[in-house]
Amino acid sequence: MLASLEARYPGLAFAWPRPGVLEITFRGEKLNAMPPALHRALARVWRDLEAVEGVRAVLLRGEGGVFSAGGSFGLIEEMRASHEALLRVFWEARDLVLGPLNFPRPVVAAVEKVAVGAGLALALAADIAVVGKGTRLLDGHLRLGVAAGDHAVLLWPLLVGMAKAKYYLLLCEAVDGEEAERIGLVSLCVEDDQLEAKGLEVATKLAEGAQTSIRFTKYALNNWLRMAGPSFDASLALEMVGFTGPEAKEGLASLREKRKPSFPPPPEDF
Repeated sequence: MLASLEARYPGLAFAWPRPGVLEITFRGEKLNAMPPALHRALARVWRDLEAVEGVRAVLLRGEGGVFSAGGSFGLIEEMRASHEALLRVFWEARDLVLGPLNFPRPVVAAVEKVAVGAGLALALAADIAVVGKGTRLLDGHLRLGVAAGDHAVLLWPLLVGMAKAKYYLLLCEAVDGEEAERIGLVSLCVEDDQLEAKGLEVATKLAEGAQTSIRFTKYALNNWLRMAGPSFDASLALEMVGFTGPEAKEGLASLREKRKPSFPPPPEDF
């Protein structure tokens, strides 16, 4: 079964580090940025995982000691150039977040070095996010010139409260692992060299626990997030609108050129 999954999702590697623990390691471009195929795979794999026998917990990791810097420049350029691609990524971004949330077994993310944009969305959509002290977390959308949409409006206010959510999202401020744990954005922060072991330890405990009770508890807790479904959909749609505008054009150009952006003024009637 795992061989067929790897054939279908070539950017993902699957392993059984402990009984009942399915480890998914994803590999992208520099800093594990997600090209179109990997973004699609991380959105779609969750339904297929439900058919894998013996999975009691999932452990998510990025290859090469880094989680993910988010969507690649190529993915963003494709969205800006093609209406069809924009619509496709809309549904993928939605499933990238809702996939782990709706997956019936618990999901643990071992978040190392960097989690930005879609990478941060994937990390925070996990049931338990374990980060290293040196991990840098950044939503990143407003730096790119689009609304914070794919997970931020859904998850941040419930995790850290509205005041902190507005501060970090509107200012596009990065947060390190220790501060992320302090404000409640992530579940646990550990020394960087202990991250891999701690992530596996947490996933193993979940795999050895009372499975029906764990799954029922996850489902019931996530009803808090389901109530925010309309806000999530609206924010994601507004993010997609932004990719067609001049702010995203300047944001992408400034990131490529490694300079401070100079965003154009808004329309007079906005």
